[in-house]
Amino acid sequence: MSHVLSAVAWPYANGPRHIGHVAGFGVPSDVFSRYMRMAGHDVLMVSGTDEHGTPILVAADQEGVSARVLADKNNAIIVSDLVDLGLSYDLFTRTTTGNHYLVVQELFETVHRNGYMVEQTAQAAISPSTGRTLPDRYIEGTCPICGYADARGDQCDNCGNQLDPIDLINPRSKINGETPEFVETQHFFLDLPALAESLGEWLDERDASGTWRPNVIKFSKNLVEDLKPRAMTRDIDWGIPVPLDGWRDQPTKRLYVWFDAVIGYLSASIEWARRLDQPDRWRDWWNDADALAYYFMGKDNIVFHSVIWPAELLAYDGRGDRGGEPGAYGELNLPTEVVSSEFLTMGDQQFSTSRGHVLLVGDFLARYGPDALRYWICAAGPETSDAPFTWADFVTRNNSELVAGWGNLVNRTATMVAKSFGEIPAAGPLEPVDEQVLAAVRAGFESVGDLLRRHRLRAATAEAMRVVGEVNKYLTVTEPYKMKDESQRERLGTVLHVAAQCVLDCNTLLAPVLPHASNKVWTTFGGEGVFMPMPRTETVEELDPGHGAGLDFYPIITGDYSATPAWESRPVTVGAKVEKPTPIFTKLDPSVVDEELARVPG
Repeated sequence: MSHVLSAVAWPYANGPRHIGHVAGFGVPSDVFSRYMRMAGHDVLMVSGTDEHGTPILVAADQEGVSARVLADKNNAIIVSDLVDLGLSYDLFTRTTTGNHYLVVQELFETVHRNGYMVEQTAQAAISPSTGRTLPDRYIEGTCPICGYADARGDQCDNCGNQLDPIDLINPRSKINGETPEFVETQHFFLDLPALAESLGEWLDERDASGTWRPNVIKFSKNLVEDLKPRAMTRDIDWGIPVPLDGWRDQPTKRLYVWFDAVIGYLSASIEWARRLDQPDRWRDWWNDADALAYYFMGKDNIVFHSVIWPAELLAYDGRGDRGGEPGAYGELNLPTEVVSSEFLTMGDQQFSTSRGHVLLVGDFLARYGPDALRYWICAAGPETSDAPFTWADFVTRNNSELVAGWGNLVNRTATMVAKSFGEIPAAGPLEPVDEQVLAAVRAGFESVGDLLRRHRLRAATAEAMRVVGEVNKYLTVTEPYKMKDESQRERLGTVLHVAAQCVLDCNTLLAPVLPHASNKVWTTFGGEGVFMPMPRTETVEELDPGHGAGLDFYPIITGDYSATPAWESRPVTVGAKVEKPTPIFTKLDPSVVDEELARVPG
């Protein structure tokens, strides 16, 4: 057994999330976490809403409310959506808590004390019309390296190079199109060049492990070749104060949102342990050298998780050119793997909330439920290449795979058992055809499990459904529905016993992907209690009043996953009551395609 950290990207709280977001960070991390719990590992899955930065202020201005009010509203929506989707967080919190502020400030102080946070004069971009600082990502222009016309002020999405806004050719504000003014200001910079050698050695080790997706490791190693100091403070009044004399009380100096957001993985782990009244338990995942840490996000966040965050950890540990000593949290583990997904597109276009070209998670779940979305993401999502979501493909996969494949197997097996016996019958002597299908299903635990462990969701889902197909073939070959004579009753009982065994084992194979449905299947075949534990929402009290953004109470996602079933075949219970089933999944009318397309502007 290993301690496994599932560090899940923090959804930004400037608005509700769309299905492209959860295809990148949410569903892949949950499927992995659920599988690893089933495989016997001690999993800690953490995240929360990312609530600082200028985009929050911009959105709040547009709505005529304060940044805190906007963050509260969107935090509540996101929490509700992720619980409904069944994401099994041990703790989903937020970056405006006092606990988070204190953890972030401890990391900053230690990194500064170790010499890796250096004060420099910088050029800040100012909006001429508002006087407010424009964040790097709110400035666009032509990349000076590759000539891409829509490069951002912090990074060019075309060539992947880090940029500064002042380097852009013809810079413009994304907010109103005006040309920013650049003024001198003082900021703290993370001395990435002093950490480059240690970063490179660490990435070489990760590359040698052969576990990282090729696009992630190649992109990350290329970035290390030309690292420059990176500003970790901003001219803004919404965020975490800089914890140094002469800076603390400056109302318009705050830590960079991307400095504080990645530290959330650590602060959430600490908050989780504190809420259990076991304040040091988080150390099993962060200080134990044998612990494993997997970080889940979309490809636009690779640089922050494979370069910036590891650099912060190395600086905190004192493992760069300047040396140093770890702070109060001890030597902290670096990521085992950065699991980055590509982009989900809406047909051949990018998701765009501003243009209404978007599928919000809450709206999708209200119409089609969580498992249909989870299944599509696992079967066809943007794992190693961009993937288009189309309503035609969604309806086809739902109807032909979920309903006609898996749902039909569950339904017809339960129907025959209910009609002929009313309970799971005992098995008589097994014939070769019975042994073969049982062996095929048992083999699925190794084949599907290996793929899930390596984050190959599409292949794992296809393999699980292939096993389902083997069981469907078994029923077609044995034809239990034709065994009506009393002389065939023992054989009928044997076939239905084997079929029930296979269905429940297939249910285990698919449970990480389809947790809601797995509970229905379990109950259909007489199982008691809940098969796959689900997350819940709780309202909790601020642990550190006076240190955060003024929260008193806030919602979190948590859960007790100790009853998660093992990743193995378990014998069916002979005599378990089975009644006539209701369908597990809903077949969609083809008209859904036109109805949904009509909802999208343009």
